[in-house]
Amino acid sequence: MIIVIDFGSQYNQLIARRVREQNVYCQIEPPDIDIERLKALQPEGIILSGGPASIYEYDSPGTTYEIFALGIPVLGICYGMQFMVNALGGNVSRAEKREYGFARLQVQKEDALLAGIDQNTQCWMSHGDSITSLPDGFEVTAVTENTPMAAAADPDRGFYGLQFHPEVEHTLQGKQMLKNFLFEICGCSAEWTMKAFAREAVSEIRQAVGDKQVILGLSGGVDSSVTAMLIHQAVGKQLTCIFVDNGLLRQNEGARLKKIFGQHLEMNIDYVDATKDFINALQGISDPEEKRKIIGKIFMDVFEAEAQKIENAEFLAQGTLYPDIIESRSAFGGPTSIIKSHHNVGGLPEKMKLKLIEPLKFLFKDEVRKLGETLGLPEELVWRQPFPGPGLAIRVIDEISENRLEVLRRADAILLDEIRKAGYYRKLWQSFAVLLPVKSVGVMGDKRTYENILAIRAVTSVDAMTADWAKLPHDLLGKISNRIINEVQGVNRVVYDISSKPPSTIEWE
Repeated sequence: MIIVIDFGSQYNQLIARRVREQNVYCQIEPPDIDIERLKALQPEGIILSGGPASIYEYDSPGTTYEIFALGIPVLGICYGMQFMVNALGGNVSRAEKREYGFARLQVQKEDALLAGIDQNTQCWMSHGDSITSLPDGFEVTAVTENTPMAAAADPDRGFYGLQFHPEVEHTLQGKQMLKNFLFEICGCSAEWTMKAFAREAVSEIRQAVGDKQVILGLSGGVDSSVTAMLIHQAVGKQLTCIFVDNGLLRQNEGARLKKIFGQHLEMNIDYVDATKDFINALQGISDPEEKRKIIGKIFMDVFEAEAQKIENAEFLAQGTLYPDIIESRSAFGGPTSIIKSHHNVGGLPEKMKLKLIEPLKFLFKDEVRKLGETLGLPEELVWRQPFPGPGLAIRVIDEISENRLEVLRRADAILLDEIRKAGYYRKLWQSFAVLLPVKSVGVMGDKRTYENILAIRAVTSVDAMTADWAKLPHDLLGKISNRIINEVQGVNRVVYDISSKPPSTIEWE
């Protein structure tokens, strides 16, 4: 166990990912974590993250100084290093020359953290403050042109600081530095695997559920599918998966999911066709957040009605992941900007009186896929691209109609077919079509047309926190466009979205 103290860095999740890549469990905690809770977690080491604040500001974040008396190694990164230096008696002030971006790191002294690191290597800086004096016991181990204390250490107490970010790809040997901290300094063992996680999770679920019933809203996505598989292995037929067909699914999706889960995996599947309820309620609605709220309310109404039919149901399972929580609200109750509401993050109706099971809530998407493979979930589900809970409702921009949904459904099926045939499906985070509320003039069969414009969106990403538009071959894009225009009545123009996240989001609504 490694604990990351969250000082607000945009790279906090990346630190956790880098640690977990080494098969060491990592958990992010807020700065105000109680020292007794920290002791109870029994971490082998603590990482103090970076952050946007300056240590000398009145309201700069900090954590208890008692962490330095626990007798376990501490690694401070950027702001985290400055906090450690300041807490232990050193000084930090505004830098004469700020340092952002690439820098050349010159190793002055090879210690346990910098073992095996080239004497001159590239690192990534992002700071406007600098350390002007170190606490007693510390010595400088690396410098850059503008930062005379780019790395420092007090090896006798196990305290190490890096003014740069070892977790980002731009720091070429950063992964090795983190590896040194985990194994050479903290003495961690590389034992945290998805197989071990599954074994522990199954045991905990079985103990918590006992002889009660569990219900789960199955969407067919990776998250809910892996959650279903994990709980099914724990309690078997005590799990009932409720699949609500909202009429906003992709082509043949409902039938395919019923077959996979019901026949092949032998799970209890309660299939509910509520298409009319959703489509009728969405008529005339163009605002995306209003669409989400309507869909969420109807889903809960339908879901609740079905759940009440299940006797002895005491638990509700959800496939919530950590990025879901981050994008919807602060994981620890702090201030954050709500980008968009997530359908699977939020309070349950109090009258349901169900206890929540979220076995994946501290996992990233790539870890969930690995877990799915470990559990024996079919490949088409493990590697299914993310699909939003509101479905095609937020990919038909503006108002929804059955005709517009069908146009999008057919175009989307062609897009995915060509993406798969070209071998790009697993290389992309998401690839989908968006039907725009705009028409354009065209010529088809020597006749003037005035029909819909369809946008293609394809992105690469690791966990959806950031994403880049995919540089698909022009021949592939041309083939997709040609098929859509020729095979989908009502579309005469196809465009390609070349915006990244940030500043855009992956979905258009």
